[in-house]
Amino acid sequence: MTDERYSRLAAEHLPADLAERWTALLRPCIRLRRVADGEQAVAALGGEPELPAGALWPEWPGHGLLSFIASVRCAVLPRAGLTAAFPQDGTLLFFYFDGQDDNADDGSFVSPYDPETWAGAQVLYVPGDTPVFRAETPQELEPYPQVELAAGVEESAPDLWLPQVREALLGDGRHWPDLRETPARLRPFLRAFRRLRTRIDHQIGGHAVPVQGPVEYEIANAALGSVHSWGTPVLDREAERWVLLVQFDSDSDAKMMWGDTGTLYWLIRPEHLATHRFDQARLTVQC
Repeated sequence: MTDERYSRLAAEHLPADLAERWTALLRPCIRLRRVADGEQAVAALGGEPELPAGALWPEWPGHGLLSFIASVRCAVLPRAGLTAAFPQDGTLLFFYFDGQDDNADDGSFVSPYDPETWAGAQVLYVPGDTPVFRAETPQELEPYPQVELAAGVEESAPDLWLPQVREALLGDGRHWPDLRETPARLRPFLRAFRRLRTRIDHQIGGHAVPVQGPVEYEIANAALGSVHSWGTPVLDREAERWVLLVQFDSDSDAKMMWGDTGTLYWLIRPEHLATHRFDQARLTVQC
């Protein structure tokens, strides 16, 4: 692993018992960055996808065609950054309705809370032995410039509001108190964590790096079909059933801007990841 900053953070700022609980929550992930000379590309933003023979360009019926966001080449990803359930071959293709081809002309957008909009974000898995063709971008869409990405394996840390973190650091506490009321032995760690966790970037697997609070809660509330407050047991249980598939940040090189410099997050249940049911992945956007 090339980056273990969260383990070091715990060792420096937490008592030994809490440091052990915290590090048990960390997950490896793959962080993606623009390729440098001599590096292998494992993914790409934009460009044109290679679709299975006979496949149609993805669309949101009644609204329009989806823009191609990114491709991930599963076979060349560093396995140390992935769970065993992640595909070992083939390609993942990510499509999103960004409004370029808005047939409904009503400013429609994808919301995790509205099942009628879920077709506006699609993940296609193309197994390695599938015949493919390079699909030309439909004339209704302007393709995003292609940006090839290399990989590095890093630690990822859960958002502090997630139930497993509260349980590890606060015991039975349901909510983080105001910093002035936080137990003294946790304050240096909280301050250091907030200073350290400033990068969003592009990522595969691990814990999501949110812009505005845990994305797991957004997807969990949507899955439950009703809105529950943070810390409610039913919401905590549902949030723990979702894991990050990928996150794609706004990227000036690829001319991608998600809202006000936001990020696209695709989450999936582990059982669907294991069975390659990527049609069950769900998108949320934070900015």
